Amino acid sequence: MEKHLCGDELSPNDIRRFLTRIATITVDKAVRDGGAAAIETITALEELKAAAAGAQAVLTTLVADTIRQQRREAGRPAARWNTGIATQIGLARKDSPHRGSTHLGLARALTTEMPHTLGQLRRGDLSEWRATILVRETACLTAEDRRLVDTRLCADPATLAGQGDSTVAAMAARLAAELDAAAVARRKARAAQQRRVTVRPAPEFMGHLGALLPMDRAVCVWATLRRDADTLTATGDADGRTRDQIMADLLVERTVGLAPTMGPPVAVQVVISDQSLLGGSNVPAEVPGYGPIPAAAARQWISGAVDSDATVTLRKLYARPTDGQLTAVESVARCFPTGLARLIDLRDRTCRTPWCDAPIRHHDHITPHEDGGPTTADNGLGLCAACNHAKQGDGWTTTRTDDPDDTDGSDVHTVEFRTPTGHTYRSTPPPQPLPLRHVS
Repeated sequence: MEKHLCGDELSPNDIRRFLTRIATITVDKAVRDGGAAAIETITALEELKAAAAGAQAVLTTLVADTIRQQRREAGRPAARWNTGIATQIGLARKDSPHRGSTHLGLARALTTEMPHTLGQLRRGDLSEWRATILVRETACLTAEDRRLVDTRLCADPATLAGQGDSTVAAMAARLAAELDAAAVARRKARAAQQRRVTVRPAPEFMGHLGALLPMDRAVCVWATLRRDADTLTATGDADGRTRDQIMADLLVERTVGLAPTMGPPVAVQVVISDQSLLGGSNVPAEVPGYGPIPAAAARQWISGAVDSDATVTLRKLYARPTDGQLTAVESVARCFPTGLARLIDLRDRTCRTPWCDAPIRHHDHITPHEDGGPTTADNGLGLCAACNHAKQGDGWTTTRTDDPDDTDGSDVHTVEFRTPTGHTYRSTPPPQPLPLRHVS
């Protein structure tokens, strides 16, 4: 074993096999030895995960520096030296480009400014999340002050031993405020500029509505909803609802301007097969930007809209019966026309970069337009803004190919992404209900 762990012969595939083998052996032994051994094994594996994260940080910085140096030597403009690097890191870690950017920033901070934190991470004494907290809470400091915080908190492993996430964050924030109170104040002022409202899917045809607000305003909104919900409960107007349900209903009513039982005055798109809409089929429908919903729920939703004052339109979409890929009329325009762009949105649903599920913001040509690529659905690709910009970096290519695992001749549409380092990643659009009807 020592022979294989030493030297330069250890390849990435060797590492995969070794770690898989170690995990299998340790789990099997723990099962035989009982609960105490299992607990010790869980701890050991957690330390192994931390050590692996430390190694990833070192290699991430190496990759970024290598690519930057190559572009510098090739005479590329400085503004393009970093293009697409974060996306490559995300793909390598089977993560989104946004997370790739986070990994890259974390690696840069650890390797250049926080050596003690990196050392604890590589020894397994500190988790990757705790290291992320330390980097986050010191982001506003100069490199010199950040190194000072790193020394005071992580030079001695006993300093943070046994401390929870909140305590670690508080210790780092306190030191940051002591070292540079003005920088912390400027950071808080900038944070208010990031206020926003977001929505994301939840199970059972529900959704999470979130608002990032200054603390005083967030608490004020929550306290007002809670106070009024308690008032309705005390006066007997709760109608059997819990306090949480009343608060949610009040939020909808006061934001939309309608009672919770009324439909929202916005356009909502539903993609549903004609069998599910008219024939009682149970093939799920699809809500762009949300995901699949039960056919029965879609029928009830559409029926309720038809019976109300809402405007309902029906638009036919056509797909190949063999694989469900949407078809469209070719356009000679460089930019994708509205109808064709909408079709790509419905086909791809989210950004087509592997592991990125961000909303589609750009419609890109798989084969670039300047290389003769046509503006068609077959050559169109839905991407988020970050992935489209990354794709413009040196060494990135995308090609439309047949899926090599497809043996039934259905001509599955697959896009292959090739990064500057020569790695390839494949993306296939999600299946569509067949045949399709579009209700908005």
